[in-house]
Amino acid sequence: MKKIKLGFFVFLLWAGYVQACDACKLQQPKITQDLTHGTGPESNWDWVIVSSIGIITLGTLFFSFKFLVIPGEKNRKHIKNTILDF
Repeated sequence: MKKIKLGFFVFLLWAGYVQACDACKLQQPKITQDLTHGTGPESNWDWVIVSSIGIITLGTLFFSFKFLVIPGEKNRKHIKNTILDF
């Protein structure tokens, strides 16, 4: 539990550090000003690529939790129980 609290505290401190600097904020469109460094998207295809990757990531996250909690496996020695019994 101590490690979790320490990790959360470090995350809160680190969150302000990883935001984009003022010079990069001027180069970014309004939606990504505080998130990334460097130049902004150069064409509409960049937005399509980023949106596709976001959808794939959210789908992967959904199915990983779904199959972790309800895999259809009834054996008590299944690997999911090492995580769920934590």
